[in-house]
Amino acid sequence: MEWLTIGAFAKACRLSPKALRLYDELDLLKPARVDPETGYRYYAGAQLERARLVAWLRRLGMPLARIREVCALPAGPAAREVRAYWARVEAETAVRRDLAAFLVDHLSGESRRDTTTMLELRYAARSDRGRVRPSNQDTAYAGRRLLAVADGCGPAGASASAAAVAALRPLEDAELAAGNVLNLLEDAVRSADEAVRRVARGSTEVGTTLTALLWTGSRLALVHIGDSRAYLLRDGELLRITHDHSVVQSLIDEGRLTPEEAESHPQRMLLAKALPGDSADTPDLKLHEVRAGDRYLVCSDGLTRAVRDERIAELLGRGEPADAVRALTEAADAAGGADNVSAVVADVVTPTGPPVPAS
Repeated sequence: MEWLTIGAFAKACRLSPKALRLYDELDLLKPARVDPETGYRYYAGAQLERARLVAWLRRLGMPLARIREVCALPAGPAAREVRAYWARVEAETAVRRDLAAFLVDHLSGESRRDTTTMLELRYAARSDRGRVRPSNQDTAYAGRRLLAVADGCGPAGASASAAAVAALRPLEDAELAAGNVLNLLEDAVRSADEAVRRVARGSTEVGTTLTALLWTGSRLALVHIGDSRAYLLRDGELLRITHDHSVVQSLIDEGRLTPEEAESHPQRMLLAKALPGDSADTPDLKLHEVRAGDRYLVCSDGLTRAVRDERIAELLGRGEPADAVRALTEAADAAGGADNVSAVVADVVTPTGPPVPAS
């Protein structure tokens, strides 16, 4: 067998000799032969394919531990793992992109508004037990600044969802500006997590989702964890602005499940993130630019599991916010009412009174 020196092998696979020595130490890419006297490493030509795969995965930014797992798999499962990894990277990049856009606007002053362009919210909330559940474990809240829905689970689910929303209620009276609103929301979610943890008393069966929008006077800040949802209806088009933190959504993101298969999947009710959470269960935090005429919906999965998005868009566009929340909850009830259902609807409108500067 013809051996390749570490230098020749590094040149052929586009990995540096330093990287090859590291991968040897990590048992990721062992040399085929080591000279017992000099300790010099030699590689076989058959190892080039694995080495090139390692190099490509490193260029993707994949951690070494994950690369080791991928390299141990046959081609088909390895491809699925790469697809799953990249789906997560794209989701995380989208969140960072939104934050970068906000920072550019905030630091440059490009999105600052004066009192002549101030807007306000007109809102309504409704929560219904449904036809099947013995009690309502949802909590829905709408105020001049805060719109929130929490969907509790477990024997103390109602108390958990109420505690989560109550922890955000002080934001109604907080000093808000686009530059600090995400920090305030993050702190409030920590308080919500602690409040739900006290309700749960160590039980792993008790928890809640939390999806909320906080109005700054010129933007809406979103905090989201779980599978409740937020939507934007703009110019007749319905846009979902949250991403479900559920087991089936993770499988969809990774290409292992289609949306149609997810509807009947046995784990469709399992959450990947919720309150109380561990250190990895970080909520999504985003800022949204608004326009006069926008209509926002925050709802529990009792609505989205019972009513398709096309029908939600139709009902959401009806009348005033109070008309829309009534139509949406009644549609879920008419579809069987298998779960509690909550909906909060808010319109972005021009103030009817004198403009008031944002805090």
